[in-house]
Amino acid sequence: MSDILDDALALAHRLSELPEKDRIEALNLVRGILHGISPFRDNPVDLVLWVQTDSVSSNDYNPNVVAPPEMRLLERSINEDGYTQPVVTWVEEGKREIIDGFHRNRVAQECPAIRDRLKGYLPVTTIRGDRADRGDRIAATIRHNRARGKHLVHEMSSIVMELSRRNWSSEKIGRELGMDPDEVLRLKQITGLADLFADATFSEAWENEDPKPV
Repeated sequence: MSDILDDALALAHRLSELPEKDRIEALNLVRGILHGISPFRDNPVDLVLWVQTDSVSSNDYNPNVVAPPEMRLLERSINEDGYTQPVVTWVEEGKREIIDGFHRNRVAQECPAIRDRLKGYLPVTTIRGDRADRGDRIAATIRHNRARGKHLVHEMSSIVMELSRRNWSSEKIGRELGMDPDEVLRLKQITGLADLFADATFSEAWENEDPKPV
């Protein structure tokens, strides 16, 4: 163990001599290498990287809303305590899409003092690779913030309908999003009965017929 400590101290000394941007990139590489041998590598939080905020973008399916007072409190918390939670992301074609942490990202983007202090960087984790399907990413976003935020009902209804169109059954939607069957049904109904029953087959017994002469 003492040899490992000596090697780590030597590496830290070498890294400290690099220009800041190169040092950040090198630290990310080293963290990635250590993550590869970690017994906890299946957990995204085991690897937190610092990436430029410009490489992170919002998704188009987050139904979570934070009121202005809570946003101000979040900004104050980050300003006073620093980032205690990374932004959860998905990487596709070199661009990171937010899974959880939309408002933490907003603070880094929009608060000049925090942006300057972070040098234009943001702490991120990367969701597991088996969540590649858009439906899985939507479900992950809902699970992350469903209990702590306020979901806009119409947006949640649209998400349920999108998952339905992706051939997710009501049972799977309820299981993945933490909803009971009645809630799933109500959200489907909000979007409209036409969509809800678009794939249903109805009996021809309901077709109008000419009245028979008496």
